[in-house]
Amino acid sequence: MRSSWNPEVQTISGRGVTVAFSHDSQLLASVAETVRLWNPATGEEVRKLEGHSGVNDVVFSHDSRLLASAADDETVRLWNPATGEELRKLEGHKGAVKSVAFSYDSQLLASASRDKSVRLWNPATGEELRELKGHIDIVNAVAFSHDSQLLASAADDETVRLWNPATGEELRKLEGHKGAVESVAFSYDSQLLASASRDESVRLWNPATGEELRKLDHGLAVLAVAFSHDDQLLASASKDRTVTLWNSATGEELRKLEGHSRPVESVAFSYDGQLLASASRDSTVRLWDLATVENLPTLGVHTDELSIITFSHDSQLLASASRKDRNVGLWNPAIGDELYKLAGHDREILAVAFSHDDQLLASGSLDRTTSLWNPATGEELRKLKGHASWVIALAFSHDSQLLASGSRDYTARLWNPATGEELRKLEGHTRRVLAVEFSHDDQLLASASEDWTVRLWNPATGEELHKLEGHTDRLSAIGFSPDSQMLASASEDMTVRLWNSATGEELRELKGHTSRVNAVALSHDSRLLASAADDQTVRLWNTETGEELSRLLIDVAIRTLLFSTYGPYVETDRGLLRFPATYFGTFPLQSGRPICDMFVKWDWVTRDMENVLWLPLEYRSTCSAFQGNMLALGHKSGRITFLELVP
Repeated sequence: MRSSWNPEVQTISGRGVTVAFSHDSQLLASVAETVRLWNPATGEEVRKLEGHSGVNDVVFSHDSRLLASAADDETVRLWNPATGEELRKLEGHKGAVKSVAFSYDSQLLASASRDKSVRLWNPATGEELRELKGHIDIVNAVAFSHDSQLLASAADDETVRLWNPATGEELRKLEGHKGAVESVAFSYDSQLLASASRDESVRLWNPATGEELRKLDHGLAVLAVAFSHDDQLLASASKDRTVTLWNSATGEELRKLEGHSRPVESVAFSYDGQLLASASRDSTVRLWDLATVENLPTLGVHTDELSIITFSHDSQLLASASRKDRNVGLWNPAIGDELYKLAGHDREILAVAFSHDDQLLASGSLDRTTSLWNPATGEELRKLKGHASWVIALAFSHDSQLLASGSRDYTARLWNPATGEELRKLEGHTRRVLAVEFSHDDQLLASASEDWTVRLWNPATGEELHKLEGHTDRLSAIGFSPDSQMLASASEDMTVRLWNSATGEELRELKGHTSRVNAVALSHDSRLLASAADDQTVRLWNTETGEELSRLLIDVAIRTLLFSTYGPYVETDRGLLRFPATYFGTFPLQSGRPICDMFVKWDWVTRDMENVLWLPLEYRSTCSAFQGNMLALGHKSGRITFLELVP
């Protein structure tokens, strides 16, 4: 992997195929001879981008609004990934284009080619701004400085060149390597430049003068370099399967970190310099405590991509599920140990839920059944059969005496979890039931469907009380207020609606999101509502007026929301989000627990929304869960990583 990495989007190449995720993780681009766009959640091909042959590289802009592809046909093409429309064809190179990179502000695009040149483009217009000539061999990598004021290029001619991207002027030629240069990285203050080469060395340069400051020797080819955020440390990753830590000021080797079984391809520091993450061709990511240089545990039990992880209500257990390996995993998050592997389903698992007293765990599957497990022993207690198709959604009543299930067979069903008896079959929906939810007093059950409706039921009798109509697309989430007087519904029609749960009356429609709304939650006094959507925003609303009070752009989609009892926070499946305290009034909050407002975007761990730890591609999550001070990340490999958040 060429390590001129862009922390917004990372591209991996292998066996002639390149893949790149959009920054919002909603699309995956793949390359063989052509570019194809996929929905990574379902594996469905969204569209094929035709017109480009022999494509070598693809990259999304930071805002995910553009896709650039580089190909053997000597062109770069810009696409609208939302529609598949080819926006522009960038012509100018006289040889195959090997790589492309957006600046951190997405205002510039750089391309590197076998024609020994780098070209700079305006991605908004497609205009070629300038051609950067100077290399005498294939250009392998390009990297922008963090302020986008400098561009570095690395080539097979054993040189690094520094350019002014605003003018195209070659500022200096950095010579000294005796082999192809594979990677370049700027320090965060842009005062140092590190280069990694197949000549088994790292070199440190002063980018202002071009002076080589020092040479750091490895035993084999060096594939990646990274600076700590305080610029005190430099980490280098090598083909020799190690990571080496250096004092960036003196060049002194501080430690060699061993544990990977194949070449290490990338490294990244946490913001405070306490942790280092390394990613290797051995398909693992390792976290290192730099104070003790301990290799913290990396967990794995599933054989394929994780789709669900959820904490028990007391935070003592975590349940995980992979749609492909048909197993449920139970973990002790405090120590990272796998407790049980629950095997019992014949097909993929779509839903997992703990009872509110944490005495039971339910799992629903494509095999049309729900399994009930004892989480203390891992024993399967009973199998609930009755649905004629997939079990999509599960929810326990708050007293744990009832279990509701929603299915592709258009029905919801109520079960006695103590006996496994089916109590009633709730019929009325005309499409799949996607979500079920009990009111907090357990007097109502709500079901949401692809038929654009929410239905309210009396769980004691099975009677349909109200049919809530108004949405113009399928429902995606529902949630009751803590006093059970209101119900919020979210839809793919980009709206949230508030309902009087006693009468079924629509109270108001909340408009503002620009894509599917995934999650809703009502505050403890029912005065506030939080909503999260695929437009990568979380919004705060006044339930009495429908006014949008605040909006957070979070660069990732959220699946769950809950108002915290510890302050002006919303708890999400990816961590804590802080809103202005003025909106939260004076309703009672719990105290005594330190708050650590940490949040995980697609490729960054943030603190108070400031990036503190970059996550290599293999370390990024396909699903996540947050509770208390524990964040769990489920990975494409089937592993789980637990992060304990310390204030």
